[in-house]
Amino acid sequence: MEFQSLGRREVIGRFDGGRITSDGGGLLLREVDQRIGLLDRLAACFTDHRNPESIEHSVRDLVAQRVYGLALGYEDLNDHDDLRKDSTLALLVGKRDLTGERRVREQDRGNPLAASSTLNRLELGIPKSAISDRYKRIAADNEAMDRLLVDLFLESYRKPPRKIWLDLDATDDPLHGQQEGRFFHGYYRCYCYLPLYIFSGEHLLCARLRTADNYADTGGTILTCCGAHLLDPHKYLDKHRCHRKKRPGSA
Repeated sequence: MEFQSLGRREVIGRFDGGRITSDGGGLLLREVDQRIGLLDRLAACFTDHRNPESIEHSVRDLVAQRVYGLALGYEDLNDHDDLRKDSTLALLVGKRDLTGERRVREQDRGNPLAASSTLNRLELGIPKSAISDRYKRIAADNEAMDRLLVDLFLESYRKPPRKIWLDLDATDDPLHGQQEGRFFHGYYRCYCYLPLYIFSGEHLLCARLRTADNYADTGGTILTCCGAHLLDPHKYLDKHRCHRKKRPGSA
């Protein structure tokens, strides 16, 4: 089975190879991303204040490593202390050095991907302090990520839908330690967070991590922000025509 190439490398799925992985399904996700450019657009929602001469892993690489890891079931950051050696994940991320033999520091050789400590800095960066922080120098634009989710939803339509139904769902995210903001929830009978999700059909439009002392239906402000991005679908559909890639052989 042939997949999109990586530079001059062919990517072929076979069952008689020497190094075997159980995460081959990630190649299908890579095919989808090649079409919609999700990871490139998500990476554009971050500002990188690091010294360019000291960077081995771009923001796009870090975002891709974290997203593919989550999609493949590796939700904990410390999983990446082992995954950083994984050539298949390196392929998904887009690394040309799939074995990490050309890393700058000798102690990093054999590890083509970033360790959990580097990914942790990606997730904990604060926009107001990232430019002066010694370690956490990458900051996310949360509003840009919100707009991206709505963009992807609107781009799935060839013409603006006449009606859009929004579904607000709250669910438990159980906690197993002394995390900040932990509360016991009487309905779920555990200590947890209570994230809020806004869907339209199968499309996720917004996600907010909340403490469990909120009511399940508390989300008016979030809904207002989400609705504001939906008010001008023509604007986003024009953007869709720029981002959408033609299928091979299409006119």
